[in-house]
Parts: sequence; C-alpha cells; structure tokens
Amino acid sequence: MATLFETTRLKHIELSNRFVRSATWEGLAAPGGYPTEKLTKLLVELALGGVATIITSHAYVSEEGQAGPSQLGIYRDDQVGPLREMAEAVHAAGAKIIAQLSHAGCMAAAQLTGRKAIGPSALVQDGRESCGEMTADDIRRVTGAFTQAARRAKEAGFDGVQIHTAHGYLLSQFLSPLWNKRQDAYGGPVEQRARLLLEVVRAARQAAGEAFVLMVKINCQDFTEGGFTLDDMLLVSGMLEGAAIDAIEMSGGTVVSGDYMPSRKGKAACVEGEAYYTDAARRYKERIRVPLILVGGIRSHAVAEGLVAEGLADYIALCRPLIAEPHLVNRWKSGDREPAACKSDNLCFKPAFEGRGIACVTMEKQRGH
Repeated sequence: MATLFETTRLKHIELSNRFVRSATWEGLAAPGGYPTEKLTKLLVELALGGVATIITSHAYVSEEGQAGPSQLGIYRDDQVGPLREMAEAVHAAGAKIIAQLSHAGCMAAAQLTGRKAIGPSALVQDGRESCGEMTADDIRRVTGAFTQAARRAKEAGFDGVQIHTAHGYLLSQFLSPLWNKRQDAYGGPVEQRARLLLEVVRAARQAAGEAFVLMVKINCQDFTEGGFTLDDMLLVSGMLEGAAIDAIEMSGGTVVSGDYMPSRKGKAACVEGEAYYTDAARRYKERIRVPLILVGGIRSHAVAEGLVAEGLADYIALCRPLIAEPHLVNRWKSGDREPAACKSDNLCFKPAFEGRGIACVTMEKQRGH
C-alpha cells in the first residue's frame, strides 16, 4: 500500500516523500521578475521543512503575461543565472524544484506591463476592450515564449517545469468556453480548445528533452456556468496522456468562481470536507494513468494518507498550510499528526500586496511580529 513518506521516482528524479509544494504568488521577486534572496530563502525553508518537491511561484513567460506585482519571471536569458542559484540552493537543502510556467492572458496586469492584455477572445468591460483577441502571430509568439521558458528552466538546473493551465490564466482561458469564443482551429469543441495547450506541451518537450520532467496543472472544472467541465478535464487529461506528460496537478476554480475560487475561504467543518476535488480525482483515476498530484483544502495527515492509500492521488500538494507552517511535513513525519494550523482565511496574501511578501498573519501575531 502506498504511503506518504515512501521514496518514489518521477521519470529520472527521486522524491523522498509524496508531498509537493503547490505554486503560488509570493510577491518576493525583484523588478523585472528576477529571483531575490528572500524568495530563495522561503523555498529553502520549505525544503528544510521536509517538502520533497517544490513548485515555484507562477513565473510569467512573456512580459505581457505578468499577473501581479513582484511576480517571478522566466522570460529573459539573463534570468537563468539567478534562477540557477535558486535551484542550487533548493537542491542543497534536499528538495527537487519545478518551475511553473504561466501567462495570465486576459487577467494580466496591464497597469504593470504597460501593454494590453491578450487572450483567446476579446473581453469588453465598462464599455472598453480590456483584453484583445490573440492573432495567429500572437499564438505562435506565446507558444515560443513557453518553449523558451522551458529551455531556461532546464539550463538553470531545475528538475522540470509545470505548465499552468488552471485558475483562469491564459491556457485555462483557451480551454474554457466561457472565455474562448473563437471560430478558428483554437475554438469550438474541447479538442480544438485544447490545441494551444498541446502545442505548448509538445514544443516544451522538444526544447527541454525527453529526460526533463514535464507537468501540467489543470482545473477539474471552472465551477462557472458555461465554463470548463469535469468531462472536459477528463478528455483533455487523456490527450495529455497521449502527449506523454509526466504528471498532472488537479485544482479547480477561477477568480470569477465565487465561493469555488481556487483558494477557498474557511476550513472544512470535518475531515470529510477537506479535499475539494476528491470526486474528480476518483473519476480521473478511473480513466487516466498519468500520476496525479492533488491540491485543494487538504489540512490533515489522515486525509492526505487516505487519498494516497486509496489510490486517489499519487502526490499531495499543499500551499497555504505551508505558508503557515513551512515545517509541517517534518512535523507530521515526527509523529505529531495535529492538523495544519492554516485557517484558510486568505489573509496571507495581504502582506504580499503590501510589498512584504506572502506570510501567515495569524502565525506572525503568535510570534509577536
């Protein structure tokens, strides 16, 4: 029976346990998206805390794809050196590191980029076009940006990349009929809405090589009327399996999904309500053989262990619990199985918007900060 603390292999990399740090926005990068000592220190602390695999901040692959302030970037060759230092520090602390490659699409921060946001289809807000429809040239350019970002990650010594296709960012927008109204080969049925993702995956694989770990993060569904559905996810996951993807991380929701946004507020009243996407994971496991990384609301060791033991997940991804307790995995391994201290109140993002970087406000108060 699979256990949380056994050693596994994902392609060429050996992982000391089944815990994954799920990517987030830390608000700790320097202007231009360059890594900083503070960001590296945060990732090293997670590695020392027992997380076997760390997925970095969502790193924007081209300038117009930036989502927010102080976001990590991977769109310039002169970022390779600083990224290499970050990867080496994480490796020295005992963990593997995966770069998440992202483009915000229509959710890009035009006030930061100085450029109009682009996405699968035009978006009009308050009587003006806030997002332009991508042309064929735009699609080729953005595909190339993801490809070059994968190359940079490999040159920087990362163990792999994860292509961000969740939470309403660009590739998620292409998958969703709520966002994608195109009439060409990139719109219409889900097989065509997935075309850009598959082109990015194949191009990234060619750029980084067969030995490089290549993951995708995908929504189980958008939780919006007219959005990406569970059946869509299963079909796209099958297409990704055919493209020889190495692992899929399952999440869900977007910023317009109300209570079903990715970072849902409020702890579950009981352990049975912890893992948001258990039913979707069960459907996935009935059809797809690609290893599944499951994220979303997991706060208890028993829940994490049950998901792995039952075969509903191959790896357990945590994000907000590790903001509150970077050493949570080691605490659980030591025998202290109390649930994570995280209250799921999303107050951890407030310090990041204030320019201090993401941090658990509750734990800061307890420590007297």
